[in-house]
Amino acid sequence: MPRTDTTPAAGTTGRTPAAGTDGTTDAATGRATGAATGRATDAATAASGGSGAPAPNRPSRPRRAGAALWTLPPVAALGLVFLYPLALVVWQSFTPEDGGHSTAPYATVLAEASFRTALTNTVLIAVGATVGALLLGLVLSLVIAFVPFPGGRALSRFIDLFLAFPSFLITLALLFLYGTVGMANGLWTDLTGAAHGPLDFLHTPWGVLLAEVTYFTPFVMRPLLAAFSQLETGQLEAAASLGARPWRIVRTVILPEALPALAAGGALVLVLCLNEFGIVLFTGAKDVVTLPMLVYTKALLDGDYTGACVVAVVNIALSVALYALYRTVMARTGGGAGPRSGGVPHRAGA
Repeated sequence: MPRTDTTPAAGTTGRTPAAGTDGTTDAATGRATGAATGRATDAATAASGGSGAPAPNRPSRPRRAGAALWTLPPVAALGLVFLYPLALVVWQSFTPEDGGHSTAPYATVLAEASFRTALTNTVLIAVGATVGALLLGLVLSLVIAFVPFPGGRALSRFIDLFLAFPSFLITLALLFLYGTVGMANGLWTDLTGAAHGPLDFLHTPWGVLLAEVTYFTPFVMRPLLAAFSQLETGQLEAAASLGARPWRIVRTVILPEALPALAAGGALVLVLCLNEFGIVLFTGAKDVVTLPMLVYTKALLDGDYTGACVVAVVNIALSVALYALYRTVMARTGGGAGPRSGGVPHRAGA
């Protein structure tokens, strides 16, 4: 029988194709396709100037328009209740009694001796009350924060409540204590048999000063206690272990931390004292005329509404300037941090 020739044809190796050849080809094709897709994506990202992060969702125009419509009612209410009366006061200050509009009312009022006296009294009382509140508030805050005694936390909580008291309430309390017929004078007359007591100063600038210092001291203590609560007691313990006396610890460790809060509290008290009306009115100090009292006198007693508006505009200008100072101090000091435990400093690492 003829023999079948099984010799491979020329040019072949005589081996069958290796298993997995088709898989290798598919993998290479996938890598090439992925690389091309990645290059295309990178090029698109570079062309758009983005970083590859998904674009934030931006509110649509209808949504922004709806938000603007929601803000219109409160803005309109604010303008109607506050801005419109304020604009009327400013407008009236430029309106003389004979009609027209000019700066003549300002020249007339600023030339009056009563205005200069009221401005001087306002500034002196405000500065004096601010200094007194700063000194008294600093001492009381140091005692509450660093001297342990029963009721310290309750006293710190009471300061927050004291801030809600009206100013005339403090004035009435002082009248009951130190007034002409107050408890102190009554006790003196009972013991000595005298016809009058020795205390009769509440109707003077000193009485107004005492009432404002008493009322506004907690406004200084609140930011001071907040600052003291952030002070690490480890610094105090380290200073004491090195032999520093208490006054030196206060001067070198505590005061540098408290100065921003002290400045913020002083700026706030200065603004409030500048506009205080109830304390001066309820003390009955007739010889003490401040700018708010001058507005009251000109408008209600003298019937000079234009002059009252001029004094009010001057008072507003001073208040806005001092309030801008207060906001600047608060922004630089980061005011508003509350105490952690009623004004008591926390320990290091706590």
